[in-house]
Amino acid sequence: MYLFISGPEIFVVLLIVVMLFGADKLPEIARGLGKGMRQIKDATNEIKQEIKKSAELDDIDLDLDVTKKVKKEINKVRDDFDDFTGPIKRGL
Repeated sequence: MYLFISGPEIFVVLLIVVMLFGADKLPEIARGLGKGMRQIKDATNEIKQEIKKSAELDDIDLDLDVTKKVKKEINKVRDDFDDFTGPIKRGL
């Protein structure tokens, strides 16, 4: 995931944060944000693991790569179409 924030924009945000909270509060804020992000990441990983476990118990396929499935179906249709139009192409 990209936020599309460039260097100067980050600098401006940091400058505003320093002006609002002061330089002495920055480490506390950073620690709090880090802890919060870690908790969110851990929670999402736990949810993913629970989903995988329940899917394995119920024999559900969790292959979420939709593009591979779509490409496979497109290739099947293309092959069927080529089989159907093959005699027509040869006759011309």
